[in-house]
Amino acid sequence: MKEIIKCPICQGKNTLKKGLRKTQSRGKIQKYFCKDCQKYFTIDDGFKGMRTNPKTITMSIDMYLSNLSSRKMRNQLRRHFGVKRSHQTILNWIYKYVMKVHNFVEKLGYNLGNDFYADETMIKRQKHNDRFWACVDWKTRMITGIHYSVAGNPREALEFINKAVKKSKPKFIQTDSAMFYPRAFRKAFYNNKLKCLEVKHIQNNVSRTKVHNYKIETVFMKIKDRVNDFRGLKALWSAPILMCGLTIQHNFIEEHTTTGVNPCNLAGQNLDLGDNRWLGLIRMSLQ
Repeated sequence: MKEIIKCPICQGKNTLKKGLRKTQSRGKIQKYFCKDCQKYFTIDDGFKGMRTNPKTITMSIDMYLSNLSSRKMRNQLRRHFGVKRSHQTILNWIYKYVMKVHNFVEKLGYNLGNDFYADETMIKRQKHNDRFWACVDWKTRMITGIHYSVAGNPREALEFINKAVKKSKPKFIQTDSAMFYPRAFRKAFYNNKLKCLEVKHIQNNVSRTKVHNYKIETVFMKIKDRVNDFRGLKALWSAPILMCGLTIQHNFIEEHTTTGVNPCNLAGQNLDLGDNRWLGLIRMSLQ
């Protein structure tokens, strides 16, 4: 079936291919002509207006979120590909495309399990100790929701819990014994007709049980190792974006060491992303 190309100027469908546009970094790009408004245009593949090849951009995002600093990535691009970009340019790529992909994956549907494990941990940001909240579905190992805050209280806990169950409601959520969780659970899940919580809250008091919430701690260890590579986070506005990026890296990019597959696959989103999964996600986010 022939793909219908819609004109981005007048939204007309009476279009045809009309030559190629030559670019220095992105090669030749197909041009189109709209017979309705008599305008030439190119299709936005997510990288329109960028001076760097999409593969170079997505490789930089992947490597940064995996283990390289922005300055080391800058050096790698210059030494191996002859691409001269500043470390701030690489960070700007990350901020832009992480949010684009985040908005896309949050709209997808997921088939999650019934047992969630949630917790919060301290994250260094300059001279501050902020809180990073995360919830994991044990069936798929998918991070179902995250929250970034500068404090821990019932209001922040409630916002986190609402994000954690946005994709699916489990039968129970296990947390530690922090005193702000019970109030947040009552506000989020209390059913006046049934006189009980719609989602059971299991509190694990480590001092009594001597058992840590290891099912979420393994995720925190992985994320905090990467934050330590950052040498802490910098600005309050950019810190949540980077944590979103690490979450996408966990859910969609890297195979889980225990299951051997991406968590998104186990959650019913077996996306055809190809080998360059960041590139696939960015292009899917435009659809």
